[in-house]
Amino acid sequence: MNCEFERISRNGLTFYRSSAWAGLRHGIFTRQGGVSNGIWSSLNLGASIGDDSQAVRENHARLYAALGVNAQRATSCWLVHSTDVIVVGEPKNGQQLPKADCLLTDLPDTPLVMRYADCVPLIAFDPVKRAIGLAHAGWRGTVQGMAATLIKALRKTYHCQSSDIEVLIGPAISRRNYQVGEEVAQQAHAYFGESAQVIWRDPVTGAAHFDLWRANLLDLQRRGVNKAQVVDICTHDNTREFYSHRAEAGRTGRFGVAVSL
Repeated sequence: MNCEFERISRNGLTFYRSSAWAGLRHGIFTRQGGVSNGIWSSLNLGASIGDDSQAVRENHARLYAALGVNAQRATSCWLVHSTDVIVVGEPKNGQQLPKADCLLTDLPDTPLVMRYADCVPLIAFDPVKRAIGLAHAGWRGTVQGMAATLIKALRKTYHCQSSDIEVLIGPAISRRNYQVGEEVAQQAHAYFGESAQVIWRDPVTGAAHFDLWRANLLDLQRRGVNKAQVVDICTHDNTREFYSHRAEAGRTGRFGVAVSL
């Protein structure tokens, strides 16, 4: 995947996208250009973290307008740090959000939308089968194989070939800022193997740090995906552009990622 990233400003909003996916409407949106105030300033897409509901709705409307996608057909889910997958058919107005961390569709004009604040966005596109997927991988999802589950679901549902699937691994908390407990390190070793080097040890303190980008990239590669690239922007170090749960001690918003055929 020969990928260059573009930083786009449109309608007062700023987002990142892949120039290799010129025919696919997608964006990793920064926190800039919204109407939320206080700790949620400004383009907060999270509706269940205390922000004003009208502000969140307006932020969603602005995101859809900037990306040029159909707000009436946008589909999301209630993120629960699982590896559950929802195959999106015709969206239903007023439908309660299902609990899941992965969405798939091959329907045109049907945006998939998720929210993040340090966890890893995974955007998948098969240009042959014309199918897309969007997933959310925190440490729990990563050690349960969210990336592998995304690829298996695309293969099973739309008969995609791993060699055709292209994946963007979006901005997330970097290894240097993501110290974890020994129980997390043990689960990472159990899934990936100690030789995978997804856990880094501070040479002074011995503290474990989890490399979420490396872990998800490795999981994809083990499933035969050879067209994957990391947007290596650390959310913890870039709170002017992205929300970070760790850097902001949990008092923050959620930035949005959207993709639509």
